[in-house]
Amino acid sequence: MLGNATLTTIAIALGFVLDGKFGDPEGTWHPVCAIGALISRTEAILRRLFPATPRGERIAGIFLWLITCGVSFAVPLLLLFLLSRASRWLAFAAEVLFCYQIFARKCLVDAGEHVRTALDKSVQAGRQAVAMYVGRDTDALTEEGVIKATIETIAENTTDGVVAPLFFMLIGGAPLAFLYKAVNTLDSMVGYHNDAYEYMGWFSAKMDDIFNFIPARIAAVCMVAGAGMLEFDSRNARRIFQRDRFKHKSPNSAQTESVCAGALHIQLGGNAQYFGEIVHKPSIGDDDRAVVKSDIRRASDLMTTAAVFALFLGLTIRLAVTFTPALFR
Repeated sequence: MLGNATLTTIAIALGFVLDGKFGDPEGTWHPVCAIGALISRTEAILRRLFPATPRGERIAGIFLWLITCGVSFAVPLLLLFLLSRASRWLAFAAEVLFCYQIFARKCLVDAGEHVRTALDKSVQAGRQAVAMYVGRDTDALTEEGVIKATIETIAENTTDGVVAPLFFMLIGGAPLAFLYKAVNTLDSMVGYHNDAYEYMGWFSAKMDDIFNFIPARIAAVCMVAGAGMLEFDSRNARRIFQRDRFKHKSPNSAQTESVCAGALHIQLGGNAQYFGEIVHKPSIGDDDRAVVKSDIRRASDLMTTAAVFALFLGLTIRLAVTFTPALFR
């Protein structure tokens, strides 16, 4: 009989396949929406309970993180436990569904295609499309700016949307991966350096950096390997990675962006506008050639190949850890 660890491994693989096939169908409910709603409601309550001082908001931010992450981990864990009491196969089906919902590889591919086809119509259509996926101001972006913003999003989210969830799934199944999604969602909602979240969001931002530290580097290595499989310039990808991987305020974002820039011989990064203010950021990669719309698809292919490589590597290690002790009994 298959053990629970083996069933979880199979659930992870099936979840990855389902995500690649179906993505997130439009109009369907998604757990991340529930996490977002939990963050908004908990924040509102905590702002009433704690004083609007730097110290008060920092403490409130810690409680916001603990509550959100605790609930996000406990709910799927409890559901899987209760289902397993009725039927281990029912629990298995639920974990497959959870894993499927956590992965976001196809969503990234679809987002890239959305922007690319919008640019075929006009630059303005491209600006409107990319605004759905990035935090920067897009009203003044040129076609080159729209393409670069899209590629940067795909490259950075190779970690957030695929490799990091996979990493935590492999360690603790769907519940731990949902905890990671809560960490990531908190950072995207409150981890800003602005008047509203400078103090309330500092803990969420720091924890996101910590949780992504190892996965971001795994994603970068897998992306270098993927560049070689796709016959992109893996040597240059490795060179730019070693040179530019810390050229970002976040210790993690430039890890995969630098590999992508090197593999495609393009330059990413640079100054960007957020909430009407210019944020000065260093460039990543060399300006060997101008970016073109087809580079969006190349970036998606690189992300997908890296994701498949990470899945194969992770499942191999998990199966080895699961079955090796039995060989020595």
